[in-house]
Amino acid sequence: MSTINVVVKHQGKKYDVDVDTSATGEVFKYQLYSLTGVEPDRQKVLLKGSQLKDDTDMSKVGLNPGQMIMMMGTPGEGGGAIVRPTEKVKFVEDMTEAEAAQQAGATPAGLQNFGNTCYLNSTLQVLRSIPELNDALKSYKGEQSMLDPTSQLRNLYDMMSKTQEGIPPLAFLNALRVAFPQFAERERDGHGYAQQDAEEAWSQILTQLKQKLKISEGDAARDASFIDKYMGLELTSVLECDEPGAKEAGEEPKTSKERLLKLNCHIDGQTNHLRDGIVNGLVEKLEKKSEVLDREATYTKRSQISRLPKYLTVHFMRFFWKREVQKKAKIMRKVTFPHELDVVEFCTDELRKALIPVRDKVREVRKEEHDIERARKRRKMNPIDGENAQGSQPPSSKDKKKDEKKPTGGDVEMITEETFKTDAEFEAEKQAEVLAAKKELYTLINQDLLKDEGANQSGLYELRGVITHQGASADSGHYTAYVKKTGIKDPVTGKVGEEDGKWWWFNDDKVSEVEAEKITALAGGGESHSALILLYRAIPLPSADGTQ
Repeated sequence: MSTINVVVKHQGKKYDVDVDTSATGEVFKYQLYSLTGVEPDRQKVLLKGSQLKDDTDMSKVGLNPGQMIMMMGTPGEGGGAIVRPTEKVKFVEDMTEAEAAQQAGATPAGLQNFGNTCYLNSTLQVLRSIPELNDALKSYKGEQSMLDPTSQLRNLYDMMSKTQEGIPPLAFLNALRVAFPQFAERERDGHGYAQQDAEEAWSQILTQLKQKLKISEGDAARDASFIDKYMGLELTSVLECDEPGAKEAGEEPKTSKERLLKLNCHIDGQTNHLRDGIVNGLVEKLEKKSEVLDREATYTKRSQISRLPKYLTVHFMRFFWKREVQKKAKIMRKVTFPHELDVVEFCTDELRKALIPVRDKVREVRKEEHDIERARKRRKMNPIDGENAQGSQPPSSKDKKKDEKKPTGGDVEMITEETFKTDAEFEAEKQAEVLAAKKELYTLINQDLLKDEGANQSGLYELRGVITHQGASADSGHYTAYVKKTGIKDPVTGKVGEEDGKWWWFNDDKVSEVEAEKITALAGGGESHSALILLYRAIPLPSADGTQ
């Protein structure tokens, strides 16, 4: 191994470094990392006007003994220091079942099927994906009875958090059947329990939780329903008679408000996308008696959303009663749905006015973050081109000659030393701009919505859970659930890392990981698995300091 001793200058200090000419630029950078504390990917080492690449052959750069090399860059957060772990490392083999289940990346627990209970298993898995619901259940101090569905749901979720195996939801199932006897219906031949509709299970569970699960609003007298706060939406509707005679006789349109726990997607022959079905569901034709006409007349009820919850349930109305066969038949039509849903257009003018500035700023910030990420990838693929794109690469000798100004008279040309930004410094500037934009975004949030912790403040939702049905009718077939994986939470800082975009597929007690493309394929179009219920969550917005 032959070495050449060079001098590296960094932030006013000089370091003697023995360069192994048989190694690569990456090895040299790690030598500098040990001396300066600047991570290799944050270094900018200049050799003869160009930046040193990781794969550069050090024997071909023409180094001379004692040569001065310039290095720029600052250490990242933490300075790359190696710190001894404060806690003793514990291996999975030495953990209890509960400890292993709570480790980052652990496979969540499944639920055993007790004969046609897949409708319930899938519903419970998607509801469990709501962290606020889990927290509220842990604090539930209501009726402690084997027949209380709320306390049994709390116990079930607690058991599920301590295992990776499929467990039997028997106690909750029994409590549900007592509270809602429809779920205790038997098969026509009397053998076993009948299959049920997952949407009915979802609605009845929410109804029960709405009555029992209360959360404090600061004043005990003002305890609010958890479900109303986090999952309840409000519609403002206008009912108007379609017949001109009613209007001429002085009948005025009637405005009303109603609270709902889901948004329906009506499916007809023209419904191709979720938006089409929502539009259909917000306009309804009614037959009722007109007081001024003194007879039955046709009315149109037009609704708009006046309050958006943090968690929005969307129900695909795929089942209808088919008289000929005396059972619920299924609409097989393919209806696509987005991973991100913008519902601003369905809102009242007042709510739209509050949401649009925030929604538009969110998109602006996302574009800036996307541009930074794209520039980072471009620099990684070709560092030199990346530097030229930023304008921070030293100009060539040809460019310098072109820009030189000849001295006139007795003037003496002043030569100033050029300074260049490192990749890290350039990116830090861009990140600062994004942080400022996020702080501005926070100031745009409507103050009334900001006070409502359970409301959506931007009108944008991200898909978090899907309940699917396979088969031709609600009384048969099979239900499963998909839940999006969350990022890994740092046990020290509490910060949640980036998500990998994958999903958990809950098929009763079988749990597996699937790609996001699988969710797109749940649009329907046959008897295969098609989405029946979607659970959307309001996108997270930055806090006052610009952090998420």
